[in-house]
Amino acid sequence: MRPVVMGVVNVTPDSFSDGGRYADGPAAVAHGRRLLADGADVLDIGGESTRPGATRPLVSEELDRVVPVIEALAGDGATVSVDTMRSEVAEAALAAGARIVNDVSGGLADPRILDVVAASTATYVAMHWRAHSDRMQDLAVYDEPGGVVVAVARELAERVAGIRAAGIPADRIVLDPGLGFAKRGDHNWELVDGLDRPDGPAGLGLPLLVGASRKSFLGTLLAAPDGTPRPVDERDVASHALTLVLARKGVWGIRVHDVRGTRDVLSVWERTG
Repeated sequence: MRPVVMGVVNVTPDSFSDGGRYADGPAAVAHGRRLLADGADVLDIGGESTRPGATRPLVSEELDRVVPVIEALAGDGATVSVDTMRSEVAEAALAAGARIVNDVSGGLADPRILDVVAASTATYVAMHWRAHSDRMQDLAVYDEPGGVVVAVARELAERVAGIRAAGIPADRIVLDPGLGFAKRGDHNWELVDGLDRPDGPAGLGLPLLVGASRKSFLGTLLAAPDGTPRPVDERDVASHALTLVLARKGVWGIRVHDVRGTRDVLSVWERTG
């Protein structure tokens, strides 16, 4: 089965992938509509940058960024996801028409977000997370037996227990292994390789959403001879190659920036698979 294609709409001035190109509402709405035309199944609207070292906006800023965009795109009939760690933003986004809450903290940053989702019919995406962007890379240590694959699976299992206890049923939970979050380059490759191991994230028996698009471990892989990483906007071909790997591993969804290219790759995979 073809993975769900989730198109990214970053309504932030400091997005790592687009440099704030869609930071104002009208530009973000127009971008979302282009992604829909390119074949996105879901639009993921976010108002907080989670790149390493990013500072958090005020709650009011995040609300002002995402709610009008969600209202407009949900009003068009799009399936909208809100990318937030905050219960206030999740609540407002669901009221505005979002149907998925994509929480990179898995409920650790703001536990009340679980109650908000439990009181709705929304799908909840819980990512593997250890800390906010300003210190997450300090916690990129995976020394236990089984390394990063086993650690991520174990910590996600702990989050699933908490999510279920809050009243969100298993059929509304999607897991994200959190590539790039509290993980260094080799950790990401090990995690991709081990996603479908019985002791890895897929072994938890829940759908997986993976966001690898344009991330720094791809830039490092494609570095110039002097070690300079490949620029962010020149990583799409590598991102598409990784899409094929993830599709073969049976992931539920892929979170991407270049929707058209992703759909092209998946069309070839479906035709030949």
